[in-house]
Amino acid sequence: MKHPIQIAAGIAASLALSLAAATAHGQPAGMGPGNMHGMEHGAGGRGPMAGATAMLTKQDAGSAADMSLVHDLLMNHTRIRRTVTNLPNGISTVTESDDPKVAQAIKAHVASMSQRLKDGREFNIFSATLPVLFENRDQINSVVEVTKNGSIVTRTSNDAKVVAALQGHAAEVTELAQEGMAAMRRGMMARMAMGPHAGMGPGSAPESRAPAANGHSH
Repeated sequence: MKHPIQIAAGIAASLALSLAAATAHGQPAGMGPGNMHGMEHGAGGRGPMAGATAMLTKQDAGSAADMSLVHDLLMNHTRIRRTVTNLPNGISTVTESDDPKVAQAIKAHVASMSQRLKDGREFNIFSATLPVLFENRDQINSVVEVTKNGSIVTRTSNDAKVVAALQGHAAEVTELAQEGMAAMRRGMMARMAMGPHAGMGPGSAPESRAPAANGHSH
């Protein structure tokens, strides 16, 4: 049975994700392309994707836990089904899995990213769309429906710029869901090539990519 949860402003980042200042003062040491392998398995024994956590544009007490959750989803991306529908004023996404553990991870990620947007606590590694969404979170209306196997999220806005960012971010998340860690590595390398303050999706900047419509994430 589905349980709708009304959220005034929410977002699932992607991988967001959506979403402290480790990179605000420059690129972290040891984060060159040659160290991408360490991002998958943790750096210095600090846990899954510890290197990726260091690249977050902002960090807080929950960053490592959220990054660990993202890592689990990326590593199990072939077990996820995702559909994105572009609406005139936003997007509607369905992200589910028949694997109970993956389904629970999807629900936890959606809930965490929604709360982050509500609180204004950005969680973002390389997305150019998440900053727009966090800066304009008061202009986003979101409904999250928890299903047996995951979540259905509908986000809308009356601001055309925010609508474009919602659709662009949905495309970024779909690309991550389709390709898993390969898309994550590509996006991180693209950001490093552009500098520590640059935001960029896994394949290209949002303005040069066509947003995913009715696409499958896994």
